Amino acid sequence: MTIYWKTLQAFPPFELIGWRIVSSFLILGVLAVLNGRVRSIARAAFSPPLAPRIAAAALLVAVNWSSYVWAVSNDHVIETALGYFMAPLLTMWLGVAVLKERLNSAQRTTIGLAGIAVITLSAGYGRVPFLALLIAASWALYGLFKRQVPMSSLESLTAEMLWLVAPAIGLAVAQSSRANSVTAMADGLHLTLVVLAGPVTVVPLWMFGRAAKRVPLTVLGPLQYSVPTINFLLGWLAYGEDLDTTKIIGFGFVWVALVVLGVDTYRRGVRRSVSSTAPYRR
Repeated sequence: MTIYWKTLQAFPPFELIGWRIVSSFLILGVLAVLNGRVRSIARAAFSPPLAPRIAAAALLVAVNWSSYVWAVSNDHVIETALGYFMAPLLTMWLGVAVLKERLNSAQRTTIGLAGIAVITLSAGYGRVPFLALLIAASWALYGLFKRQVPMSSLESLTAEMLWLVAPAIGLAVAQSSRANSVTAMADGLHLTLVVLAGPVTVVPLWMFGRAAKRVPLTVLGPLQYSVPTINFLLGWLAYGEDLDTTKIIGFGFVWVALVVLGVDTYRRGVRRSVSSTAPYRR
């Protein structure tokens, strides 16, 4: 995805977001029609009690997509990696702050390490890493609202696109007047890539939804860190973004926090497994 959006960086990023939403809406709309789910999805999108949650999720996914595409287009790929590394840590914090879950000592350690990382990276960037925090916060909050919508991943995404498609059309039209817009300067290859923004978005989400039901979480969890790892390497090695010692130390705190979190999650999973089988042992 990062390489995909980097290929389109000559165009206004917010115009690309408009096209991405419209293209995604068309793909999801076809799937909804084929599955006979149009009426039920539309009813859920605009009727209580789900409408406010779906609208909030739509706003958050729009913020996440926009900040990510803008960051890639403006040579902040390493910062997107930081955002997606931090997202699970913010998700854990939301569990405490919103769902009133309790932290154990390992989880408290990870939050402390994440705080140190933000301070260190702020020194390295010469500013607070707002893009990374926006990407992480919008993704973590999006996950929280998705938990509260009893629909499949693609159906809830379709409902979210119903909220976003009209503003997205307006955004694409407004941006089309710019000299470097898609409509003004895209050749055949780039226009094809813009049109394919929907499938590029929807197909991985569909694959992830299917994998989540079939792949053990002990495998699926670590795999999700492949995205920020790839972005980190792309920003550093392929796109030549600056990576000084301070930034490496800041990322190091995040990586240590993720290792602590992963080990703690694994141990608690083993304990649950042992306790659930204990009554049957002889």
